[in-house]
Amino acid sequence: MHRRTLLLAAALPVLAGCAPTLGTFDAVAPRDPGARRVVRDAAYGEHSRQRIDLYAPSDAAGAPVVIFYYGGSWSSGDKNDYEWLGTALAAQGFVVAVPDYRLVPEVAFPAFVEDCAAAARWVQDNVASHGGDAARVVLCGHSAGAYNALMLALAPQYLSAASVNARNIRGAVGLAGPYDFLPFDVDATRNAFGAWPDSAQTQPVTFVRADAPPLLLLWGEDDTTVGRRNLESLTRLQRAADGEVEAKTYPGVDHIDILLAISRPFRGRAPVLADIAAFVSRVAAA
Repeated sequence: MHRRTLLLAAALPVLAGCAPTLGTFDAVAPRDPGARRVVRDAAYGEHSRQRIDLYAPSDAAGAPVVIFYYGGSWSSGDKNDYEWLGTALAAQGFVVAVPDYRLVPEVAFPAFVEDCAAAARWVQDNVASHGGDAARVVLCGHSAGAYNALMLALAPQYLSAASVNARNIRGAVGLAGPYDFLPFDVDATRNAFGAWPDSAQTQPVTFVRADAPPLLLLWGEDDTTVGRRNLESLTRLQRAADGEVEAKTYPGVDHIDILLAISRPFRGRAPVLADIAAFVSRVAAA
């Protein structure tokens, strides 16, 4: 077996055990050609975790923009572990931003959502100089990052407070995201949201609206971390509000598989990358 294949296989049990980072995988995962990191550790705020990276295809000129927010129960994660993902999406013809944001226990809701909005403001102000079109932005995230992305897309106060032009947000993609998870019955949600006085205001389903940007919600049928209820509730309520939403499920895919399927070694598990790329291309059409 090829050495890189062995290393990838060794990394999978760590990922399945919900390790704090994807650093082992990122170190050995092959990169997609034709894309590279063009900005590293740009500051969008004063805190050491308010930093952002940018990836772009080699011929970027007015390309649609994807902002990807990683997961980690709002308490872990590092943008430096996602070069494989940044290049994978950029190779599809998008400029891709991957920010860090402040984490629990240093902060709690809504600070991490506010950081994600501030990162979107940095993209709005700076992406044009790297070949991206600030008027064609799609928010995307996995797990807790999908929550962050959908809160920005649905609850208008966060982008407004960060002076982001919401009309430039053309869509949002959630991979295995929690959108309807009351009551707070696990440590991750209690620690992140339990102190907030109005629990309904922490839930993306509270903010469904007809004029929200189009949504693409993706979920794996073997996911035991974030249940089907989250996908079905947001889909049903957003449709009832006359909003545009598309939901897709993948058989035999769990909470980590749906993310790894974006990478070159595991694209055969599910067409996650193709589904994201098609959605972004459609909603961000010039």
